[in-house]
Amino acid sequence: MSLNNYIDLRSDTVTIPTDAMREAMAKAVVGDDVFEEDPTINRLQELAAERMGKEAGLFVSSGTMGNLVAMLTHCQRGDEIIVGDQAHIFYYEAGSSSAVGGIHPHTIPNQRDGSLKMEDIEDAIRSDDEHFPITRMLALENTHNRMGGTYLTPAYTKQVADFVHARGIKLHIDGARIFNAAVAQGINVRELAQAADSVTFCLSKGLSAPVGSVLCGSREFIRLARRRRKVIGGGMRQAGILAAAGIVAMEQMVDRLSEDHANATKLALGIAGTPGLSIDLASVQTNMVYFNIDPALPFDAVELCRRAWAGKVKMLDTGTRRIRAVTHAWVSGDEIDTAIQVLQEAVRR
Repeated sequence: MSLNNYIDLRSDTVTIPTDAMREAMAKAVVGDDVFEEDPTINRLQELAAERMGKEAGLFVSSGTMGNLVAMLTHCQRGDEIIVGDQAHIFYYEAGSSSAVGGIHPHTIPNQRDGSLKMEDIEDAIRSDDEHFPITRMLALENTHNRMGGTYLTPAYTKQVADFVHARGIKLHIDGARIFNAAVAQGINVRELAQAADSVTFCLSKGLSAPVGSVLCGSREFIRLARRRRKVIGGGMRQAGILAAAGIVAMEQMVDRLSEDHANATKLALGIAGTPGLSIDLASVQTNMVYFNIDPALPFDAVELCRRAWAGKVKMLDTGTRRIRAVTHAWVSGDEIDTAIQVLQEAVRR
């Protein structure tokens, strides 16, 4: 189903709540969550923690807030985190780790699959020297946005966790789309989260809830994280209205993510068959499709997106000649066929 008469492929954040979510929101039993008395939020947090294999969860307004709260909880001012140079935490969160937390990001190269090389991690860990910040946390991203929606495996995640834990360093997973990673691999999502000290995931992307993310970890970690959430203004009152949609999202919207992945593959194949466009098909593992415009063509990504918009298809330029398209619950297989046709016509014009 198109949104506002457009096939909107800019992001899965454009999803709107389902009828079941709207009904649950209207009927939600609420209380004051700062007093920990909102039963719907409490239920969501318990459900999220159970799904991730953690002791407790904390409802936050966004994935960015969840990541920031995790960093503020794991680190002190002047500490350092190791993070990929293409990571959402580093690239798209307004420098919040340093701006708010005084936490220094130490970037190392992301590999094409979104992973970090073990030797790069080892080289980035600071020695015990008063000239250096203390390495407190390493962050992984699963799935990885800027690397094309690629996923990390449980084996790799455990390898990283074992390595950093042996050196007294915490592992946080930015799992905004971690359910996509689990569905793509045909595994339980807790296999991807169990080795981490903390994990955050979004309800408002592929799961289609209107607002919110959940940060999960140990009971003691979440106790401290609640205080950090309060510091940055994240304490909410009768927010069970929002949590109600999140519960429906977790119960009804996870299994269908495979449809989004199939539609992304269909779109990628259509792009691969379009003269003037190029794509790495191996990177299309979940619901994201990144592709490039041939330098010989006399227009850039902004212009191609403008032409596609004229044909009622929205995509996002992410570089001079690079475009992102993201599939989600509100784009059907038939609409993907239409989007391919519109894109091919836009290239030929």
